[in-house]
Amino acid sequence: MALRGLRFVPSDTKVPFMNWRRLAVPISLSLALLSVVTAFVPGLNFGIDFRGGILMEIRTQEAADLGALRSSLGNLDLGEVSLQEFGQPTDVLIRIERQPGDADAQNEAVKKVRGVLGEEVDYRRVEFVGPKVSSELIEAGAIAIVLAVVLMLVYIWFRFEWHFGLGAVIALLHDVLLSIGFFAITQLEFNLSTIAALLTIVGYSINDTVVVYDRVRENLRRYQSIPLIEVLNRAINDTLSRTTMTSVTTLLALLALFFFGGEVIRGFVAAMIWGVLIGTYSSIFVAAPLLMTLGLEKQRARAVQDTQEAD
Repeated sequence: MALRGLRFVPSDTKVPFMNWRRLAVPISLSLALLSVVTAFVPGLNFGIDFRGGILMEIRTQEAADLGALRSSLGNLDLGEVSLQEFGQPTDVLIRIERQPGDADAQNEAVKKVRGVLGEEVDYRRVEFVGPKVSSELIEAGAIAIVLAVVLMLVYIWFRFEWHFGLGAVIALLHDVLLSIGFFAITQLEFNLSTIAALLTIVGYSINDTVVVYDRVRENLRRYQSIPLIEVLNRAINDTLSRTTMTSVTTLLALLALFFFGGEVIRGFVAAMIWGVLIGTYSSIFVAAPLLMTLGLEKQRARAVQDTQEAD
């Protein structure tokens, strides 16, 4: 007897996804608006990459007492000082805000920290990020995201019609905004690895959307007499098994990294997990309904009418 492949979703589903668009669209708009607001209040928790400052990685002989370390370093009058366990209980990341003055002022702050911690601590890394470098990183990160979205628009526009290109970009912006809102609400550190995660989310989301749109285009040619809403439902159901399998297998790998990968990549992985969930949601409940909003049904009706008149 032949073995059958594992399926999370039956191959012949007939779920009326488009019937839920009147609920999904207001929810998506509300979440996008909330994300914009939370990006300013309370705002993003920018890491040292974007704010500038001093980063020190230390290793203690025994499990670090973060409370005692925080109390000791708080008395040095260095401004904001944050401590974070770094993978193992003996590894600690110390972030200190940039000190007024030049490089000598930063080195003096490091000397104060060393004086409190002593020489029994292993100082594994000390980094300085100046305000000019941090502002350049913010600008470069923003340009990278915007350029990726614009290039996606051009690609989809040439491959499909303008309705698909605009719909895909709106869905992408939806995913990026909600990802930024996720970081603002959770206050996870927003750094260069987060920018990398956002770019990865853009790629994952557009891939999912293109799969759905490609099936929509096929069904538009195959079923010219049925309403567009039914065409969209069929396209989503046709690709549902593939979308689910891709999302589940990706999430399994990301969850393993989140729980066992250590503190260094936790923010990146958290963004990826959120991005996979939002990307899957948007390809079904945002990208597909947008085709109706952008007037694809009217263009389709005109094309059918022109064909009939030509015959």
